[in-house]
Amino acid sequence: MKKYQEMTPTILVLGDLMIDYYLWGETKRISPEAPVPVVDIKSQSQTLGGAGNVINNLIALGANVKVSSVLGDDTIGKELLQMLRDLGINDNSIVIQKGRLSTKKSRVIASHQQVIRFDSETKENISKKSEDEIIQKVKEILPRVDAILISDYAKGVLTKRVLQEVITQAKMLSKPLLVDPKGQDYIKYKGATLITPNKKEATEATGIEIVDDETLRKAGFMLRESLDLDYTIITLSEDGIAIFDDSTMTKIPTVAREVYDVTGAGDSVLSTIGFVLACDGNIKEACEIANASAAVVVGKLGSATATWDEILEYRHKKDKNKKRGLINKKNLKNLVDSLKKQNKKIVFTNGCFDILHLGHVKYLEEAKNFGDILIVGVNSDESVRRLKGSTRPINPEFDRAYILSSLDMVDYVVIFEEDTPYNLIKIVEPDILVKGGDYRGKKVVGSDIAKEVRLVDFVDGKSTTSIIERAKSK
Repeated sequence: MKKYQEMTPTILVLGDLMIDYYLWGETKRISPEAPVPVVDIKSQSQTLGGAGNVINNLIALGANVKVSSVLGDDTIGKELLQMLRDLGINDNSIVIQKGRLSTKKSRVIASHQQVIRFDSETKENISKKSEDEIIQKVKEILPRVDAILISDYAKGVLTKRVLQEVITQAKMLSKPLLVDPKGQDYIKYKGATLITPNKKEATEATGIEIVDDETLRKAGFMLRESLDLDYTIITLSEDGIAIFDDSTMTKIPTVAREVYDVTGAGDSVLSTIGFVLACDGNIKEACEIANASAAVVVGKLGSATATWDEILEYRHKKDKNKKRGLINKKNLKNLVDSLKKQNKKIVFTNGCFDILHLGHVKYLEEAKNFGDILIVGVNSDESVRRLKGSTRPINPEFDRAYILSSLDMVDYVVIFEEDTPYNLIKIVEPDILVKGGDYRGKKVVGSDIAKEVRLVDFVDGKSTTSIIERAKSK
């Protein structure tokens, strides 16, 4: 994931721009005039909202952002143009429509809670003249961008004609086009690369009440097939994200955290997925990163953003807080079945790991890079004695397994009593079986079960035996 920190894709954001205005204060009493809180205002702030929040998220991730929208020739519209300029964004692709009212959403926040919101806006579709202008401006800019993000807030900018013209052009140029949809009629998004409705929006668009995996599956595939999408992405709040491709539903779980404000979480998901796909990343990785990005955002107040440093920190804390991956053989089958239902690519390796050293760590790092989940089989004390002699192991089996499970790259550790891990491999049926480079030209136990065997060279001079010999000589 760190590689994306060094990338600067150019991404076009097309959608409804607005101002998010905040009045910040505290409340200590109820009004004598009506049963409502009295808010003592301490400060005020404003930021880009709607499609502007997608812009803010992309800038936080380091993207080069282009913007196209339609604004009114009013004070709010002028403020929006200045806010774009302050971010260093060229406004050449913005269309101004006379008589149109630009959007401003005002919120009162008291003691970390949103008390009320009031809006000033026009929701009618833009004029045909504005449609012509915005279509032409987008056509001119499309060849110079890596992806297009459509942020629809149902304020009238994204008409069916505008969207279908842009989607057609994007497909001709093989540019990924992602949509955060609104409303119940999704036909205007037909032909996009993907859409990202939440569960409630997907229910409304399909008429299928999503209450379990089966109804989720039906809704996801209905959207994908009826709209001719490459993927459907349905966000599931604390349950993560579901991805639908041509035949498979993949659920990517998230880890719950304290939620202060869900404002902008969908924008964060759209921005992060769009950024990763613009950098030629794959859809699964994009959604996994977007999960972390959304978790960062909901932990803040207001239309927040997430930087790569914040996403990496969240992922690191999430990994650190996972339960130790010690598992017994009895529970291994259920674990593996669950992982395979999630379409996880399972890697298996084994060893004594008597005195953990650099060679072991490098070996395990490379093994983990072959897939999603690394399961490590560890020889029991009796097994080690049979293989290495009566003076081994130096460290008892639980100690060895526990230390291995604390490594970031190791997901699960299981102790086995036999001389070989063949029975374990039969249970796991791994996608990748990893062994040391000294097995070149030799028969690898379990190679008849695993889909693929890969050999990893050891670090020269790094072994438990050499460590023991050096200790004896001192």
